[in-house]
Amino acid sequence: QVQVVESGGGVVQAGGSLRLSCAASGSIFSINVMDWYRQAPGKQRELVAQITRGGSSTYADSVKGRFTISGDNTKNTVYLQMSSLKPEDTAVYYCRFVIDYRAYWGQGTQVTVSA
Repeated sequence: QVQVVESGGGVVQAGGSLRLSCAASGSIFSINVMDWYRQAPGKQRELVAQITRGGSSTYADSVKGRFTISGDNTKNTVYLQMSSLKPEDTAVYYCRFVIDYRAYWGQGTQVTVSA
C-alpha cells in the first residue's frame, strides 16, 4: 500500500508565497510522475503542474512563471513553490503520485489567497 500526505496550505495575502509538500510512503518501486492539481468551488479539478521521473516539468498557463514544481526521488516527495499568488489561486490543492503506473492521491490542502 501507498500513503500520500500533503502539507503546507494556508491563508496568504495576494502577492504572497506558499510552499506545498507531499510525501509518498509505503510499497514504492518506481515513481513515474508527480503532479499537483487544484479544485476551486464549483469548478472541475485541473492540473497545475507535473514533473516526470526524468525531471521534465509542465505547467498550466495560469501559473507559468509563478509556480515551480520540484521533486526529490530519494525522499519520495514533491513540492510546489507558489509565488505572486492571486485570489483566483484559491482552491484545494491535491498532489498525485503515479507509482508503478497506478495513481495515488493526497487528501488535499486548502490554499486561500485574500485580496
